[in-house]
Amino acid sequence: MPVIVNPEACESECGGLLAYLDAQRGGIRRSVYGLTEEQARSVPSASALSLAGLLKHVVTGERGWLRVLQGKAPGNAKDQMAEWEHTFEPTEDETVEALLALYDEVARETEEALRALPSLDETFEAIRLPWDEGGTRTWRWAVLHLIEEVARHAGHADIIRETIDGKGAFDLVFETGAMPEPDWSILER
Repeated sequence: MPVIVNPEACESECGGLLAYLDAQRGGIRRSVYGLTEEQARSVPSASALSLAGLLKHVVTGERGWLRVLQGKAPGNAKDQMAEWEHTFEPTEDETVEALLALYDEVARETEEALRALPSLDETFEAIRLPWDEGGTRTWRWAVLHLIEEVARHAGHADIIRETIDGKGAFDLVFETGAMPEPDWSILER
């Protein structure tokens, strides 16, 4: 998703990582911009994913990291898997509007918690999951992993959104005012 990250936000490592994470969150948020609830829940491509499902998944994933960051026990692998299995399936109450509001809240709490760390070198113990051996991790690793995860799903969201109504990433960036449309004439010079 094309978005410019303000270089001033990158004056510290934590600030830079948070700015890039937020840029990827923006891709997810913009993917549902202007859609009806029915369109956001539709599954228009070869994938079984919907935009509302992707939104729920990234919110749930970041909230899981936030729990660990706040020192709350992550539970066991079986509980984690049970929660994960339903992250792509928004319930009736989990509307796009409600999920976006929750995403804003989780993003704010994540930023506050990360900025409160003395260093991104601080560690935590990751539990073993089918896709991860678990073990000692730094918060730097966790934030980079979160950026990777959200970016991957922002790419999925681009494809799904374009399948729904033909709007690509650049269209949504300009339409939402996330970035002004560039002066394309400079390419002609």
